Amino acid sequence: MPHIKRRQFLQFSGSALATLGISQWDIMQQGDSEALRRNRYGQVLAQSTPRKLALLVGINEYSGNITPLSGCVNDVLMQKELLTYRFGFNPQDILTLTDQEATRQNILSAFEEHLIKQAKPGDVVVFHFSGHGTRVQDPDGDSPDGFNSTLIPVDGDLPLGYPYEGGPVQHIMGHTLFLLMSALQTENVTVVLDSCHSGGGTRGIFRVRSIDGGNLLTPSQEELDYQRQWLVKLGMSPQEFINKRRENIAKGVAIASARREQLAVDFPFGDFSAGAFTYVFTQYLWQRAGNEPVSRAMLNVRQSTNSLAWEQGVRQNPEFESNLSPENANASIYFTPKQSLSAEAVITQVKGNEVELWLGGLDSASLEAFTNNPYFIALDPSGGQRGLVRLDSRQGLVGKGTFQTNTRQQGTLQPGTILQERVRSIPNNLTLKIGIDNSLNNNTAQQARQALQKIQRIEPKTVEREELQYIFGQMNAARYQELQKNGISNLPEVGSFGLFLPSLEQIVSNTFGKANETVTEAVQRLQPKLRSLLAARIVKQMLGNTNSSRINITASMNLADEQKLISETFTTRGAVKLVTGETNQPVPVSLVNAADSGIPKLSVGTEITFQVKNNETRPLYVTILVINAAGDMSVIFPFDWSAIEGATLIRPSQPRIIPQADDGFKLTIGGTLGISEALIIASTAPLRTALQALQKIAETRGLRNTRSPVPVTDEILDLTNNLLNDLDATTRSSNNGQSIPLPADVRGIDTERLAAMAIAFEVVN
Repeated sequence: MPHIKRRQFLQFSGSALATLGISQWDIMQQGDSEALRRNRYGQVLAQSTPRKLALLVGINEYSGNITPLSGCVNDVLMQKELLTYRFGFNPQDILTLTDQEATRQNILSAFEEHLIKQAKPGDVVVFHFSGHGTRVQDPDGDSPDGFNSTLIPVDGDLPLGYPYEGGPVQHIMGHTLFLLMSALQTENVTVVLDSCHSGGGTRGIFRVRSIDGGNLLTPSQEELDYQRQWLVKLGMSPQEFINKRRENIAKGVAIASARREQLAVDFPFGDFSAGAFTYVFTQYLWQRAGNEPVSRAMLNVRQSTNSLAWEQGVRQNPEFESNLSPENANASIYFTPKQSLSAEAVITQVKGNEVELWLGGLDSASLEAFTNNPYFIALDPSGGQRGLVRLDSRQGLVGKGTFQTNTRQQGTLQPGTILQERVRSIPNNLTLKIGIDNSLNNNTAQQARQALQKIQRIEPKTVEREELQYIFGQMNAARYQELQKNGISNLPEVGSFGLFLPSLEQIVSNTFGKANETVTEAVQRLQPKLRSLLAARIVKQMLGNTNSSRINITASMNLADEQKLISETFTTRGAVKLVTGETNQPVPVSLVNAADSGIPKLSVGTEITFQVKNNETRPLYVTILVINAAGDMSVIFPFDWSAIEGATLIRPSQPRIIPQADDGFKLTIGGTLGISEALIIASTAPLRTALQALQKIAETRGLRNTRSPVPVTDEILDLTNNLLNDLDATTRSSNNGQSIPLPADVRGIDTERLAAMAIAFEVVN
C-alpha cells in the first residue's frame, strides 16, 4: 500500500474519515464510579513497562455555525475500551476530552501535560481525534494549493459572516500537531485522525466531518504565536521547521481515515453512530489474534473500510504514514503487543452470574443478530472454554448477560474475560429499511410511503441520521448532473423513480423505470427487487461469520485459464488451534488486478473458477451463491440437480474445484457493473429444505437433468428462509448432550456448525 507523502499528511492533518455513525451510549452504569472501574481494571491488567499514555478527543456538540456530529464521542469510547482490554493501557493513563471539554486550550494543554511531560524514551503514546476538520491559508505554502488542514475544537467557531466572509479561526493546524509530536521524548507515537477537510454538510443519511474552508479562513494569531513558542523550546529555526515537515511526519505513525480528497462521515448503526474507520479499525484489532506490522494491519483495515463505505455509496480509503527507525520497521499497532485471543466481546463487570459486556469485536453488518439472546463462549487465558454467556440486552456496544453454568463448569468470571461468538440469533421478521427521499414533494412522498407499507417486511423511513439500507427517490436534473460529474454511468432518465444508496451519490442498478411512471407504479415494479435485496441482506450480513466460525475451510476465486489466484478467504478462528496458537492459515499471495481498495477488478466475460478445501476431519456440505451489484442472486454450487444433496458434499481434507473441466459449463463474469460478492456457505449437516427448494427452482428453469448454475429471482426470499430454517434446526439440535435454548422468534446460527464467507470483486467494462 503506498504511503502518503509528508506534505499530504500535514497539509491535511485532520484527514480521517468516520463513515460509520453511532449515537451516544453509556459505556458503564452511572452508578459504578470511574474510580471503582479503574480499580477493577487495575486488578485485571498488570501495568507493564513501558508506560502507555493516550489522549482521546471526540466532539459531537459543535454550536454556532458549525454543524453538530453524532459519532465522535463513541469513537473515543471504542478506542478507550480497545486500549484498555486489548493493549493493556491503565485507564488512569487514558485521558479523554469530549464535547465541551475539548476546547482548543484544553486539547493543547492536555497534549503538553498528559503526553509531552509524562512520556519518557521508549514509552507508548496515542493521540486520537474525531471531529470536524477544515483548511486554512498556509503562511509557508507547503502544498501547491497553499492550504494547511486543521482540527476544529469545540470552540473553533467560524467567522460571523461565513461562508460569505472569512477571517481568522481558533483551530489547531497540522503544523502545530507536528511540533507537539516533535516534542515527545519517545519515538513510539501513533496519531489517529478521524476527520476530513474535503466538502461539508450532509450526504444522504451521513453528516460529513468537515467544514469548507480554504481561501476564506486564516490561522489565528494565537495559533501562530503558539507555534513560535514551540520553535524556541525545540531549538528549531523557522526554515528547519519547514524542511522537516516537508520531509516526513515528526515521528512514529500517523493514520488518516480517508484520502485527502475523500469524505469522513458520521455513520449510523441502528441505535448508535460512529466513524466508519474507527469502527472498522477497532473491530479489526479485537478480532486479530496475533501481532502484525502496522503496514499490513492498515492494508486489511483499508480494504474493510472501503467495502463498508462502498456499500453505502461513499468512497473511503484510509491511509497511513510512518517515520520509523530501522529497529522499529516492523512495529505493531500502537507499538504494543496485544492479547493473542480474538474476541467479539469482553466482560467489564461481574455481579454473581450477571455480567456487563463490551461488544467491540462485533461486525457492524450483523449487529441485529446480537439482540435477542445470542450466546458467547467465555475463554480462559489459554483459550479453554469456561462456559456460555447469554446476551440478555444490548444498547449500542454495551450489553448485559448471564453466565450459564452447570455442574461441569466451576469458578466465576472476572472483568477482562474474553468472549467469542457461539450462536447468533437472526430475527424472523428482519426488515429492509427504505428511506423516502426528502427531495420528493409531500404528496409524492406520502404515496411512496403508503405503497411501501403494503409490502411485507419493507419498512419505509424518513431520511434522517439513522440506519437505512436504500433510499427511494426520483432522478431530478440537479442529481443527474452531480452523478454524471462523479463518473456514474448508465444513468436513468430524469423524472424516473428508483433506489439510491444511502449517500444518494450512487444508484442501485436496474431499479429505475421510465420518466412517465407514477410513484405507485414504481413501487409495484420494485417489489421483486426489494425481496431480492432483503434476501441478499440476510445472506450477506446476517450469516457472514468469517471471523467467528470454528469450521476450518478455505475458499478462493481464480482465473480459469491459468488457475491464478484472484482472491481468497478462510475462517480465521477455524484455522487456529486455540491452546497452542498454531495456525493453518494460507500463505499470503499477490492478488490478480487488485484495485487500490484491495477489491479485485474483473472485466465482463472473465472466466473464473472457485476452489474450496475442507480442512476438517468431517465432511462438509457446501453451497456457493453469487449476489451482483443489483442484488440478484445465482446459485453456482451445487449444479448437479439430479443428485443434489450428494453434490454439495466435500469430503474431509479434500479440495474441490468448481467447475472442473468435465462439468460441462464455464463460469464467466456477468454484465452488471459494480461490487458483487461470492458467498461460500459450509455446514456440518445437509441443508435439505433449501436444497429441495433449489431443485424445484431448477426444474422450473428446465435444468432438472443438467449440470448448470441456476439464477434465483422471484423465489429468492423463500429460498433464504428455507436456508435459515435448516441452519436453525441444526443449531437447536442437541450438541454433545448440550442443547442451547433460543427464543421462538429467531433463527439460531451456530459457529461450530456453519461457516459463511464472502469474496468481493468489482465488475468493470
